[in-house]
Amino acid sequence: MAKALIIEDNENNMELISFILEANGYETIKAENGLSGVEMALSENPDYIILDIQLPDIDGLEVLKRIRGSEKGKTVPVIAMTSYAMSGDEERMLSAGCNGYIEKPIDPERVIIQIAEVLEKAK
Repeated sequence: MAKALIIEDNENNMELISFILEANGYETIKAENGLSGVEMALSENPDYIILDIQLPDIDGLEVLKRIRGSEKGKTVPVIAMTSYAMSGDEERMLSAGCNGYIEKPIDPERVIIQIAEVLEKAK
């Protein structure tokens, strides 16, 4: 069973994403802010990370930078999942080191397909 780390500060979004992943056979671990997300990414060895960009302490780009700056975090797939969807944001997140980008609000029926596509490309 693949383990996903969800870094998300919105409780409703966390519940929805967790529910969808767990209903599709993924184990989930959860971080409610950027600093704990970085810590868990490096200590829990997730198979992939779902990363919100707008977090209360450090933003998702800083989280990504810290994860990618560690030996353990260089290769773990990271998928930005955000409502921060301005022109050029997807390209910015991908060029910063994310493996995929999913806009909120998510489509529960489509999000698993989107995640699977990103993970397949990251192999």
